[in-house]
Amino acid sequence: MTPDFRMPMLSKWCVPRAWLLRLAVQLTMSASAAAQSVPAVTTQSALMDRQREIALALSACPASVADKAAVYVLEKSGYVKVRDSQNGFTAIVQHSVPTAQEPRCMDAEGTRTHLPRILKVAELRAQGKSREEVQRFIADAFAKGIFQPPARPGVDYMLSTENRVPNQEGVVGPYPPHVMFYAPYLTNADLGVDRNKLGPDGNPSGPAFVAVEGTPHALIIVPLGAPTGPGGGAAHDHSNEPR
Repeated sequence: MTPDFRMPMLSKWCVPRAWLLRLAVQLTMSASAAAQSVPAVTTQSALMDRQREIALALSACPASVADKAAVYVLEKSGYVKVRDSQNGFTAIVQHSVPTAQEPRCMDAEGTRTHLPRILKVAELRAQGKSREEVQRFIADAFAKGIFQPPARPGVDYMLSTENRVPNQEGVVGPYPPHVMFYAPYLTNADLGVDRNKLGPDGNPSGPAFVAVEGTPHALIIVPLGAPTGPGGGAAHDHSNEPR
């Protein structure tokens, strides 16, 4: 009778196969753990200490305005009002891109027209909407008349020394105190400014220029301090802002 070698052969190969199975399970678990350790990409801005954010928002206002301006702060679900206005002005730290820091102090007309868009952008980001989805919503809201451009001249102060705004490439950097005036659909050409001739800070050269030109929320920018030089400066262009 010929000896049966099948069982020893089976035993010989079962051990490595079992080991390989355990190794595969371990690798799968490790990969899963590694994936969970990678932070999720977010479109939301980092939250600040509330009192710090209130002070930063009010730093955009002239002293004669700050004491009676409304104030908004950012929470996980979007902005909330923490103080009512007694003079028509509103102070808020906008984030045209999530890493930007733009303390604004807008008058009654800006509160009526610019503020609702800023609040909605923050709300949509909190819901996890992508930049493209936010842009589509804003464009549709303007088309339907839900959002409206300013109907009269007005002022939006950005007097803080802690402005951090995106340049034309989307890189966020410091920008000096400045004053903005509502100029719906205005372009740099309307001011006689060549948008292709840029200064050291990446802005169109001249004493004033238009940010977000040609849009319902275009603004004339008048810097009050010397722009920062190359490498550290930022163009107050808002070209990356949801429109």
